[in-house]
Amino acid sequence: MKKRATTRKPLFEVRHSRIHGYGVFAMRRIRKGTMVIEYLGDRVTHALANERYEDKDPKDGHTFLFTVDAKTVIDAGVNGNEARFVNHGCHPNCQTVNTGRRIFIEALRTIQPGEELAYDYQIQRDDDDPADVDVVFACRCGAKNCRGSMLEARKPRQRRRRAPKRQVGRQVGRKVGRKVGRKAGRKRPR
Repeated sequence: MKKRATTRKPLFEVRHSRIHGYGVFAMRRIRKGTMVIEYLGDRVTHALANERYEDKDPKDGHTFLFTVDAKTVIDAGVNGNEARFVNHGCHPNCQTVNTGRRIFIEALRTIQPGEELAYDYQIQRDDDDPADVDVVFACRCGAKNCRGSMLEARKPRQRRRRAPKRQVGRQVGRKVGRKVGRKAGRKRPR
């Protein structure tokens, strides 16, 4: 008895997306926890990534750069694969996982055929961002809980604690410091 060769449908395909440009769509059911694809591209330093895109229009929020760690960025615009087309979503069905300095896109829940894959880019905000940065990185995911931006959610302003009533001549105060820098494992603007 001969066995008939079975060919499985590919896991996903790239096609036009209602969110933005191209997107990645499930061709068959993808179970929760499945590592769907690795984010590939040229592995470069942050300095080289900045140099490559220094002439890029600051109003263009399109990016294929993914921060791996403090030293490395993946530029999927050079030698990248289909993972670069996974769009941002505020209510995502995928997440990125950094395993041994390799970035994988993993299903957060079971994804049905025809559904577009998305993960939250959480592009880090910087103190020197232009005033219109949320417009440049506007989100078009259409989720009910859409925050309107591909940037990480704004941190709520913390109310200053009132100093206890003090006696005359007594000084009360404290220094507040904040660590600044890009977080590893986040897609970053180019």
